[in-house]
Amino acid sequence: MNPITGTPAGVTATRPESARPESARPEPARAATTAQPVLELRGAAARVGGRTLWSGVDLTVRAGEFVAVLGPNGVGKSTMVKVLLGVLPAAAGEVRVLGGQPGQSAGARIGYLPQRRSFDPSLRIRGLDVVRLGLDGDRWGVPLPFGAARQRDRERVAEAVDLVGAGAYAHRPIGQCSGGEQQRLLIAQALVRRPEVLLLDEPLDSLDLPNQSAVAALIGRICHQQGVAVVMVAHDVNPILHHLDRVVYLAEGGAVAGTPAEVITSETLTRLYRTPVEVLRTADGRLVVVGQPEAPSTHGGHHAAV
Repeated sequence: MNPITGTPAGVTATRPESARPESARPEPARAATTAQPVLELRGAAARVGGRTLWSGVDLTVRAGEFVAVLGPNGVGKSTMVKVLLGVLPAAAGEVRVLGGQPGQSAGARIGYLPQRRSFDPSLRIRGLDVVRLGLDGDRWGVPLPFGAARQRDRERVAEAVDLVGAGAYAHRPIGQCSGGEQQRLLIAQALVRRPEVLLLDEPLDSLDLPNQSAVAALIGRICHQQGVAVVMVAHDVNPILHHLDRVVYLAEGGAVAGTPAEVITSETLTRLYRTPVEVLRTADGRLVVVGQPEAPSTHGGHHAAV
């Protein structure tokens, strides 16, 4: 298993941003580079249990940009999401979210999807009701009783369901939906308040390859067409690589950020992982990443959220 891309050594990855045709690159993402940042990290660090997970992270994310947080298990990918949410304070440096401190006054402006949870097949709650919890979950799921506000909520739920293409099964019990269908409905839940930032923690985990590709394409489309800034934690870069504007690689306390073409290079990954890593480019622009960092710098499998 390749430790960098999550594929067997020698297996090719999809095309990076620099290799895909100009016509395939979404216009809103390029235009967003002139907008004000919605997320900023300057020399940021995270420490848990007295151990520094990562440090020296410099990152700027603007509206309509898709950023992936990558790295082996246990390096603090999920912790970065917690820092952006304000659940965990940064140990050093500066973190700004929507112009303020993390967790302060962001509210509905941030959508969040935690690591994938499974639904019991016997669960009867409809997918539509799962999406609605994104609106009224803080009211214990009690909808507004009447009037324009209730109609607005119905419209918001219908809009989110339509945005993720889940209309055909949204009225079905969530336990009877496939893994890919469930994940689309959970993404709709995170989008139902029309957030400006979407934080996704391993949204492709436990999905088969076709559903990984479909959900990755969905997230990329929402990001670039709706102008939502997306930060997505992933342990396998392949399904999302050609949708990305920027990546952050974490490893052994270090970090490096940039475009895929800047970061996914032999020199950069060798320096980051402190072991020889070779990145090859095929004639048609695909990448092949070869390297075997020692444990714990390996990918794959289910893992605790760190």
